[in-house]
Amino acid sequence: MTTEERKSILTEEQAKEIEKMEDVGNNSRDLTGNMKMIFTVIAVVGALFHLFVLNFYPLDPWVFRSVHLAFGAVLALMLFKPRKNGSNKIALIDWVLILAIIFITSYIYMNLSTLLFRFGVMPTFMDSIVALIGLAIVFEITRRTSGWTLPILASIFVLYAFLGPWLPGILKHRGYAWDRFVTYIFGLDGVFGVTLDVSSKYILLFIIFGAFLQLSGVGRYFIDFSFSLAGGMRGGPAKVSVISSGLMGMMNGTSAGNAVATGSLTIPLMKKVGYTGRFAAATEATASAGGQIMIPIMGAGAFIMAELTGIRYSEIIIAATIPALLYFISVYFMVDFQAIKNGMKGIPRKDLPSLKGIFKQAYLFIPIILLIGSLLSGYSVIRSGTISILACLLISWITPNNKMGPKEVIEALVLGMKNTIQLLAVCATAGVIVGVIALTGVGQRFSSMLLGVADTNILLALIFAMLISIILGMGMPTTAAYAVAASVVAPGLISIGIPLLTAHMFVFYFAVMSAITPPVALAAYAAAGVAGTDPFKTGITAFKLGIAAFIVPFMFYYSPQLMMEGSGVSIGWSFVTASVGIYLLAACVQGWFAKKETGIIVRILLIAGSLCLINAGLIMDIVAVAIVVVAIVYQRFIQKDKQIH
Repeated sequence: MTTEERKSILTEEQAKEIEKMEDVGNNSRDLTGNMKMIFTVIAVVGALFHLFVLNFYPLDPWVFRSVHLAFGAVLALMLFKPRKNGSNKIALIDWVLILAIIFITSYIYMNLSTLLFRFGVMPTFMDSIVALIGLAIVFEITRRTSGWTLPILASIFVLYAFLGPWLPGILKHRGYAWDRFVTYIFGLDGVFGVTLDVSSKYILLFIIFGAFLQLSGVGRYFIDFSFSLAGGMRGGPAKVSVISSGLMGMMNGTSAGNAVATGSLTIPLMKKVGYTGRFAAATEATASAGGQIMIPIMGAGAFIMAELTGIRYSEIIIAATIPALLYFISVYFMVDFQAIKNGMKGIPRKDLPSLKGIFKQAYLFIPIILLIGSLLSGYSVIRSGTISILACLLISWITPNNKMGPKEVIEALVLGMKNTIQLLAVCATAGVIVGVIALTGVGQRFSSMLLGVADTNILLALIFAMLISIILGMGMPTTAAYAVAASVVAPGLISIGIPLLTAHMFVFYFAVMSAITPPVALAAYAAAGVAGTDPFKTGITAFKLGIAAFIVPFMFYYSPQLMMEGSGVSIGWSFVTASVGIYLLAACVQGWFAKKETGIIVRILLIAGSLCLINAGLIMDIVAVAIVVVAIVYQRFIQKDKQIH
């Protein structure tokens, strides 16, 4: 390729930042010298151990998950300070905790056959002490990597386990002895349950895959591809943010981490072409949250869904395809209407990567295509992920500036383990909550209550389930938010007659959207930090931009064709009508329709038309068309707002 065709929107420094995008927050240590070497060795050994066990040498589930937790805990205690302003030197307490987690892992391995029968039933005093210390370490590494929110929520659930006998109504239960409780929760029904199982088998594998994508130059290509495709359009950088954050976000476990990584590039460019700082940050946050529902990886949440439901992963990503497209179509319309209202232009074509050069590098999409193809062909998730990692390595060898030698492979393995730490800790703590829900039976009692609500109105039951899912997910990464909401809400939805996959997808979407839902909108707050804007106001704007994600899940029930159920014609027609509904919704939120600013009457008509298109049916489609015709007539001939020229 010529020099012009190789041109990138990124400087070499920015490209290196993208390649080494770490999701480690701002309280991590800058390890140097021997400590850095020890950390690197542990991380590389940990990554290779997981890849070997997953592909060639299966271990007992409890042993494998305990070793998985041990690697994560050791790396977390080395990398993360106890406090943000703590010392860069690894403290004595960190070494004590490291030795403790190694002892706990050894204890589980050496006593496995008896612990399987003793834990949670007739534990010894030593069993209880081991479990108690293990829980303390899990809470501590979660606090260091994700903040106080999840440990506090888990602590509330722990207290609930002991206070149950004195609580009223559906919250009441008989209570549990402390030794039985801690050993139950630190067993295969709690910390080492389904959430850590998914972390050890799938999340780690695909985060390593994401690291190989970044180091092989695919991450850089995603951004150049987005700029080349959309950068020259009106309000181009915002549309670039939508595309690039969706692509980058699907391989990043947290929407907040993605908002910071890609936002550092897209937010300044959005401000440069005329978007306000708040709108720019909100756009990045909304697009990054959408990355968590973008196929094929879906920010790791889909793996937990597959484990909880028993539905094949390939079926889940097929069902999630149209909803993901609708979400990004909505955000695209939102930023486009804002660009029209403000009279914005795009980035000059001469400053963008060559479209010809971008297409010549389309082979960089091969790892993603290979992953999707392998999954749809019936290969296991583990085999598909491993093949895709190897594909990244091979692809890098034909990429001029990103050939991966031994040094780069080690960097990718270390980066993958670093980016796994937070999600591993989150999954372990989420396991505590899931364990308490199962032990106390509060999830079943919630299902009964939801069933009672559904007897009155199923829409009311869905709204109630939505609110619970959002509240439970506030302040938590997607993976934990979904795991908790799935334990509490999904069984209730299934009990009122909603199909298994529909119920879990409904809960999953709202768990994801908790990242842009005030008052605790993590992705919006992270993007606001990059833009230097008010976090809460940014969260409100992000909520408005992502409003479609609060409508689409209801379509899962009322228009099951959107989840690829039914004939090709019915699926296609539902997609078209849903897209029109999303357009009307965006027009309503942004106050722009038929080339004019809208008044309150037209906005009401637009939202009514949008809601009519939620329900797949000819009558409701006709009603929606009639409403839109009325809105157009009113807007064109009665509304007196200023017109664009």
